[in-house]
Amino acid sequence: MQTIYYKIKRKLWEKWVSFSRHRVWYPYIYKSSWYRKTNSNKGINGIVQQYFSAIPNSNAGIGHQMANWIAGYWFAQQFNLKFAHIPFSSNKWDSFLGFGYGEIPVQELIKQGYKKVRLPLFDENNVKEVTLIKTIISAYSNKKVIFVCEQDQFYQDQFGVMYGIQQKFYSAPQRKVEKLIYSDQNYNIAIHVRRGDILADPNNPNLKMRFMANDYFETVLKQVIAKSKTEKLIHIYFFSQGRPEDYPEFHSIQNLHWCLDMDPQASFLHMVFADVLITSKSSFSYKPALLNKNIKVVPNNFWHGYPQTQDWVLVDDDGQLDFEERIKM
Repeated sequence: MQTIYYKIKRKLWEKWVSFSRHRVWYPYIYKSSWYRKTNSNKGINGIVQQYFSAIPNSNAGIGHQMANWIAGYWFAQQFNLKFAHIPFSSNKWDSFLGFGYGEIPVQELIKQGYKKVRLPLFDENNVKEVTLIKTIISAYSNKKVIFVCEQDQFYQDQFGVMYGIQQKFYSAPQRKVEKLIYSDQNYNIAIHVRRGDILADPNNPNLKMRFMANDYFETVLKQVIAKSKTEKLIHIYFFSQGRPEDYPEFHSIQNLHWCLDMDPQASFLHMVFADVLITSKSSFSYKPALLNKNIKVVPNNFWHGYPQTQDWVLVDDDGQLDFEERIKM
């Protein structure tokens, strides 16, 4: 009964936030904004360690949850606060990613007398909104608090924490016992084709934004194979849902392995360790790309950013790669 109560409460709060977000009075649905109005600690140097965190959305997939976690990790640095870890909805994913290693859990801080303070949503590029968050944080100077982002606080250029999360992922104990189906003797190309979730509802308003046709991926893959300068035998691993018959464009591709029934963690892991990763417009392949240390071939038109480095190759909507003669696959 308590679980149902909290689910209803959370759903109502989400609707309230959505309704009020772009109204001038939006910040004042939060206690922290009222506290800022009545408590001014401007200029006072805090001696109490304060923390910043974000809640992975338990109703979303792991790519979405990682985006939430990364936003908290990033903004903690931007506001000069210590990061506090809130686990992912699944303990299995928490240990798999290893992001919590070396970070203090929020629940441990609460046992130490810390209180959570919810912050309003803010646009990272809006000076006025960012200034508001800074003044709220300042008002709590010397208080034992954990500032928590509103659910789904957006952070566009998630690669800002890329090296930090790579270090965590590759240091996780689970890396020592995992096994890949790849052979070190081959040049392994992973391709992720997003299908199941976006095709479940043909009226999904996000379908046009996220769907990419088979021929797009066929065009990209053939260019990657042609550009790959390797003496190893090329093998392609196709990660998606459905049946091979759903992808007739790929039946003539040599050394292609269908990975349509592989579980999400194994798929994620293989995308991370591919020699080349071709991604969809999907957080589920964008996040492995952030962890992958090799070549990433990615759609230019996407809602998160990419580093301007040689290991990230952009693709236009027609599937044409922008190599600029700058990389050697």
